[in-house]
Amino acid sequence: MKLVIGNKNYSSWSFRPWIAMTALGIPFEEILIPFGDPDFKTRLAAYTPAGLVPVLVDGDMHVWETLAIMEYLAEKFPDKQLWPAEPKARAHARVISSEMHAGFSALRSECPVNFRRPVRERALSAAAQANVKRVDEIWTGCRGVYGGPFLFGTFCAADAMYAPMVARLHVYGQREKLGREPLAYMETMMALPAWGAWRTGALAETWIVPEDEVDWPTVLK
Repeated sequence: MKLVIGNKNYSSWSFRPWIAMTALGIPFEEILIPFGDPDFKTRLAAYTPAGLVPVLVDGDMHVWETLAIMEYLAEKFPDKQLWPAEPKARAHARVISSEMHAGFSALRSECPVNFRRPVRERALSAAAQANVKRVDEIWTGCRGVYGGPFLFGTFCAADAMYAPMVARLHVYGQREKLGREPLAYMETMMALPAWGAWRTGALAETWIVPEDEVDWPTVLK
């Protein structure tokens, strides 16, 4: 299989299936198309009509949209347990993953993923602060019910969906707004070898834009 992604430093949506597949040992070939490439849209069009990364390519099957990729992988590799085995936990994991996919727009807009950014606090709008509070509730609730160290005990697709949120809250200095369980969860996620590998790749990239100019609404979905 092939996974088509954008820059590791900025592409939160590319991060999700990449860390899921890497952490769970699902082999794939990485195809990175830099956002700064003048032929970005043309090259990406060979893989998806949607014009957005990521895209999973499996033979003649092309799957885009992150949650659709997760579901495809879950069906193709049932032994990897991308979703929890227990039905209620599985439904819960899908609910919060869908919430992540569709929500938290204020926080995502004000704090774009940027692994190169020095860790420092950013003042947030009331809407973004409400997003942080909701993340705290989700992580606290999941670890309280399923015992950690990940959201549903062991690493799964829900953790992959929230991986960029971990990066945001860390880099933009929002840790002091979180409770004990969310902080412990962030440490668990950032200790993953897959996390370290992605971050190393992000920091090694040579294509950089000033922080205040990072705005990729058409490619970072």
